[in-house]
Amino acid sequence: MIRKLVSKFNKSITERVVSTRKQFEFPIKVWFEPDRNTGPLRMPAENVTVTGETSDLSRSGIAFIVSSIRVRENYLVGEGRVLNAEIDLPEGKVRMQIVGSRYEQVGEHISTARFLVGAKIIKMTADNREFYEEFLRYGSKRKKGSLALGIDKG
Repeated sequence: MIRKLVSKFNKSITERVVSTRKQFEFPIKVWFEPDRNTGPLRMPAENVTVTGETSDLSRSGIAFIVSSIRVRENYLVGEGRVLNAEIDLPEGKVRMQIVGSRYEQVGEHISTARFLVGAKIIKMTADNREFYEEFLRYGSKRKKGSLALGIDKG
């Protein structure tokens, strides 16, 4: 009996500490700018981009599926690499900065292999944060009288 009570208490605490993940599949674009600090060489100012779809979203992080774990010689996960992400939600785009923390290969055959990447959200503008959290709370059913913030906020 005490064990059940402790188990319920632990579950309650865990639910409050860990952000609830909600499964959504939306297009996502992830990019990072090439490292320009290469000594006397100058790197071009082009963005290196990979596209995919989200797997789940929460207040503190996201998971997304992409066809490759690296772009050119740069891995999406590791070395504390900051990535820019843009998610196409039904009512607009939301941008954020994330850091990949884990990945795993998904798919049964090498020709269909894709990668599930888990990332922590580290930075968002106030408008993007408000829009994103409202979407997590209400989904596509926006509360009455709310502003349509779902425009690209750059």
